[in-house]
Amino acid sequence: MVIIMKKVLSIAGSDCSGGAGIQADLKTFSAHGVYGMSVIVSVVAENTGRVIGIQDVSPDMIGRQMDAVFEDIEVDAVKVGMLSTPDCMNEVAAKLKYYHPANIVIDPVMYAKNGCPLMEPAAVKTLITTVIPLADVLTPNIPEAEKITGGRISTVADMEEAAKEIHTMGCRAVIVKGGHAAGNAVDVLFDGKAVCHFEAARIDTKNTHGTGCTFSSAVASQLARGMNLREAVQNAKDYVTMAIGHSLDIGKGCGPTHHFWHLYQYGLMETPHFREERDGGK
Repeated sequence: MVIIMKKVLSIAGSDCSGGAGIQADLKTFSAHGVYGMSVIVSVVAENTGRVIGIQDVSPDMIGRQMDAVFEDIEVDAVKVGMLSTPDCMNEVAAKLKYYHPANIVIDPVMYAKNGCPLMEPAAVKTLITTVIPLADVLTPNIPEAEKITGGRISTVADMEEAAKEIHTMGCRAVIVKGGHAAGNAVDVLFDGKAVCHFEAARIDTKNTHGTGCTFSSAVASQLARGMNLREAVQNAKDYVTMAIGHSLDIGKGCGPTHHFWHLYQYGLMETPHFREERDGGK
């Protein structure tokens, strides 16, 4: 049996502790049965407690990495994460416009889980004018949505209004994630026509390092596999909830989620994605 794998590219920073960034993206791609590729834009020295340092890759080298992937391999979806500087954003945006891939999911990463900044403050304007209009799906959390809109978000209604305002900046759909709010974890999707809520019980754990990266990568994986937007978001929400529910108590700070719990529990051929391939989509 030959399995034809969909191919997904992550353009993001590297997390040496393995819980977020490129490392989380590649794990998520593998867990969803898609082939993962990466363009590293920054090397981040971080762990579960703090960011020690950031070394940005030159825009030229970022562009060369993107050329290397796109000139050789068909890309079914792109996930964009940490872009720390205006020069980096401009280079990535130019290449995305040139290659015009389908299913661009952009996670506007501004802060690490511990609150350390991962984006230069001056870069927010470039994010809004140059990067956001390229997104088929934008996935800001509440602090990021506040930074983009300049407003305060205290309620689910505020999340809805923020999603609608961000949509006017040019992206095709917006998911404002509710992980920073109180109560149940409610994410708000606005696709330009309607608002949709995705709700799950909040899990009492500090081990949520990399959840934003994981969610956006899961959405990209689902879109690459042919799911419609609402199905992709719901499946990504379910996956992240599972990964948080079985999170790993690693490190002294916010530990990582467990990207492969289902695989470890049930085995490769018992994952939903491989059952689907085995049974011909039934």
